[in-house]
Amino acid sequence: MELTEDQAAILRAVREFVDRDVLPAVAKYDKADEFPQPLYEQMVEMGLFGLTIPEEYGGLGLDLTTYAHVVAELSRGWISLTGILNTHFMAAWMIQSFGTASQKSELLPRMATAEMRAAYSMTEPGAGSDVQAIRTRAIRDENGWRMSGQKMWSTNGLRSSIVMLLAVTDPDAEPRHKGMTAFIARKQPSVNEQPGLTIPPNLKKLGYKGVETTELIFDNFRLSDDDVLGGSAGIGQGFKYFMAAVELGRVNVAARGVGVARCALEQAVRYAQERSAFGKKIAQHQAIQIKIAEMGTRLRAAELLTFDAARRKASGERADLEAGMAKLYATEAAAFCALEAMRIHGGYGYSQEFMVERLYRDAPLLILGEGTNEIQQLLIARRLIELHPA
Repeated sequence: MELTEDQAAILRAVREFVDRDVLPAVAKYDKADEFPQPLYEQMVEMGLFGLTIPEEYGGLGLDLTTYAHVVAELSRGWISLTGILNTHFMAAWMIQSFGTASQKSELLPRMATAEMRAAYSMTEPGAGSDVQAIRTRAIRDENGWRMSGQKMWSTNGLRSSIVMLLAVTDPDAEPRHKGMTAFIARKQPSVNEQPGLTIPPNLKKLGYKGVETTELIFDNFRLSDDDVLGGSAGIGQGFKYFMAAVELGRVNVAARGVGVARCALEQAVRYAQERSAFGKKIAQHQAIQIKIAEMGTRLRAAELLTFDAARRKASGERADLEAGMAKLYATEAAAFCALEAMRIHGGYGYSQEFMVERLYRDAPLLILGEGTNEIQQLLIARRLIELHPA
């Protein structure tokens, strides 16, 4: 895949950052489930939080394809770094695409420098892949809006200054999704208790350590009319806005899968050339060669699907089919490669001494996030049937 000079320069810088600073340090942060403040600060200095924000708002103004490449490289080091970045990216894209002029001019410059960090919250205890089942309500009164409800699995929910929220504003709307509105909820970063909002302790997870994943409990949380994404024209448009962002999220998760699969393959190939068994390096055993060949082939297919979906989305074309296929395939490839890398490492692969153990814990998140892979299969099938009517 050919890259422009700007893309190549960005990727070189990210690759050097991963090799020099991330891979040697990730075990420490993962084991302690600690936010990687020094790595985060380096990402800020590199301008990654403003990567796709237009130059007129202080960002780098690069496209989605470049972002997908960056996510893959960061994920080769640690997918938690892309978690810190991605909800911010999705929020910025929503504001850039659907926000009012004042929302763009006020928020995007501060987001480009990470002075203001963003979270993205749609999932609820009773509503995951079935987004139309959300129950969080925003009620309008003479002072603006009052929001009450509970959100789950909010990445960066604690440290963020703004949260993109989807809430029901017209419970009688038919169909139901037309009664949903997107809000830009402004909050105090790193404060667990604030007026109308409680953020309980971080949810404990199998993997995906170091980045906080929280609940957000709203109880008459105050919002103004200026906090409606898109202003008055955005009322009732929230479902559409969030679903457009989900396509981006699926490209992002696919790119994370590419990064995890890359790392697993790199570790497996290196170890196979170092470890000896039965008088020769295990890389010379056909059973190991077959595993490496399958891993490399699945990785290559995942790359092609992912960057094709990114280019299509960046061009403004409809990309739900391509994003769904990329997300489905790349995340399954990541899980497959992580397990195969563990098998190639043998008993050492089950030890925290080698990073393939972490890859094995991190990969399942990708299968579940941004719509489970079972949901992706349904969406892919429906779109293919739509494209090829009998």
